Amino acid sequence: MARTARVPDLPIRLPDGDGPLRHRISEAILEQIGAGRLRPGDLLPSTRVLATQLAVGRGAVVAAYDELTAAGFVDGVGGSGTIVAADACLAARAGARTHVPEGLPPAAQGIALADPGSPRRGLGTDDLPPMPAVVGGHPSLELRPGAPDTRLVNAADWRRAWRRGASGDIDEFVRTDTSHGELRQALSWHLRRTRGVTTPPDRILVAPGVNALLPALVAAAGWRGKQVVLEDPGYVDPRQALEREGARVRPVPVDDDGLDPALLTRRDDGVYVTPAHQFPLGGRMPVARRVELVAWARSRGALVIEDDYDGEFRYDVSPLPALHSLDGADDHVVYVGTASKVLAPSLRVAWVVPPARLHGPLRRELETRGLHVTPVVGRMLAEFIGSGALARHLARAGRTYAARRAALVAALERHAPGLPQAGVCAGLHVVARLPHDVDDHEVASRLEGKGIRVTPLTAYAIDSATPGLVIGYATLPETQADRVGREIAIAAGSAT
Repeated sequence: MARTARVPDLPIRLPDGDGPLRHRISEAILEQIGAGRLRPGDLLPSTRVLATQLAVGRGAVVAAYDELTAAGFVDGVGGSGTIVAADACLAARAGARTHVPEGLPPAAQGIALADPGSPRRGLGTDDLPPMPAVVGGHPSLELRPGAPDTRLVNAADWRRAWRRGASGDIDEFVRTDTSHGELRQALSWHLRRTRGVTTPPDRILVAPGVNALLPALVAAAGWRGKQVVLEDPGYVDPRQALEREGARVRPVPVDDDGLDPALLTRRDDGVYVTPAHQFPLGGRMPVARRVELVAWARSRGALVIEDDYDGEFRYDVSPLPALHSLDGADDHVVYVGTASKVLAPSLRVAWVVPPARLHGPLRRELETRGLHVTPVVGRMLAEFIGSGALARHLARAGRTYAARRAALVAALERHAPGLPQAGVCAGLHVVARLPHDVDDHEVASRLEGKGIRVTPLTAYAIDSATPGLVIGYATLPETQADRVGREIAIAAGSAT
């Protein structure tokens, strides 16, 4: 540390409310940071001292400090305690938070709620149908990233939603209607409650999947001939969409915190990022970088596409609110979400919250290209969200995915401790890094011969060439995790 840390005498008081105690503690500390009473380099009270001051259990203070650290507001200094991070004051004043604030209940938004007394029994893990294929006496495992376990969706909720979706006239099965009033209203509530995105329903547009949406978005943004930054490694589909529409792609390497805005230049006109859980490496963009990215976009009049593809799933700390929720982001951040990662890819439903100036051009691009979601599907998804079925599904799926993730991480640590893991705190996949002299395509091919399908990390690279394996665990039975870890260790060892 450059100086002896100041230990301020803080009158920290918990805000009123009945939210989780760790959130209220973090909010109280952020209030001190935003007001300038806590400055970068200042030492926070020890967890024991603050717990005594607030008359709460020490565990809640520890959890709050963990949230603040994970978000990038504070840093742990070995042997010295916890200090306020650089740029924390700027981030706090820009509205960055450690978690998504509690939103209004659906009923307050005019969305129907299911009868709380109705039965909501879901499929248990033991009730799930078995994996269909068998290789070498073992079930064949599809562990390439990109899809959730659709077997976790409550069958009764699913059928009820589809009955509601199909309750209209028969011509709705073929009608191309882009209004989707019910769905946009349901999404407005859902995004505020789960991702901190506050937007009126009429700002939201709906499209038949992200892959269909992206070319229209690139055209509406006027990026033909413009230079647009992509994360490297990163999604393949955005790169293809940009190039097809005539944009000039500039890959920028990512680190453990995702994309670094300091690498952006005056020649860049836009950025495509996955800040909640960088795909595929899994970095979580801290609050200081989020604020810096929005500030860059505002200074340049540029656009940032925020792909929040699996922002709902976090396991160790609370989800950070979306980049779109920051002060000043509304005019420069295009928020994109999808049902593919939370329900089923076959639904082909994505939603986008564009800046007001982009709403009209994007709507016209979607209409011109015939990119519509049928009213039947729109009403079905509106019912699934508004009835509370989606919230119940996310809670249950999150618990299941957390258990599968823990089993896979433990198996890799047990059998392949020499392979560093990345992206373990969120999402539906883990990256196992391989030595630089190993061909990850060869390792993936060896594993496929054993009935285990994973994706080589270099398949997502533009200029970067760090080898690794991207392993999805959404459909991985916990009982098969040890086998996967063992086979990965064997395949990686055989390829060295």
